Amino acid sequence: MVEIAREFRKEPTESERILWQALRGKKLDGIKFRRQQPVSYFVVDFYNSDYRLVVEVDGAIHDNQVEADRARQEILELLGLNVLRIRAETVEKDLAAALYQIRAKIEELKACQRVPSPLVGEGLGERQESENKKGDHHD
Repeated sequence: MVEIAREFRKEPTESERILWQALRGKKLDGIKFRRQQPVSYFVVDFYNSDYRLVVEVDGAIHDNQVEADRARQEILELLGLNVLRIRAETVEKDLAAALYQIRAKIEELKACQRVPSPLVGEGLGERQESENKKGDHHD
């Protein structure tokens, strides 16, 4: 897989080249992406390990392989990865819209990672009860 990824890096599609220029060197909000990253039996277009985010740029060829793409995405998701598909046309004609999609997905993933704090007073009853039980053992 590593050799295949290296070959893909040497000859990116136009849309991959454009998007990589916008992502490389943590240019997108300080977030690190890797391009043509081996993941299991696949090589994904772009990958961010912090959010386990795979960004796939779908060109015209993907219109003819919808089922294969769906199966691949299901496998990636079973591996715990989050997959975002962006049309190559969007990257080439409206890069800002493509970057907005990536930012929106990252914000969604950030929101899922946050653990809500307990409400004020929540959880105190159990702690107080267990402390009282400890005190009851002094006969």
